[in-house]
Amino acid sequence: MGFFQRVKKFFKEVKNELKKVQWPNKKELTSYTTLVIVAVVFIATLIFVIDQGFTGILNLIL
Repeated sequence: MGFFQRVKKFFKEVKNELKKVQWPNKKELTSYTTLVIVAVVFIATLIFVIDQGFTGILNLIL
């Protein structure tokens, strides 16, 4: 089996596997995306607050 035949077979198998995927509908996609954005903003805010706290403590010590 030649190189190009293997590549063609690979992409054919990828296409077949993608047909098996259960893709989320619009409502699920919106819900999951919102959840991820809220979680990222929350964690970023938490890290910022902790960083500012440590900075303040270090400024008091030094």
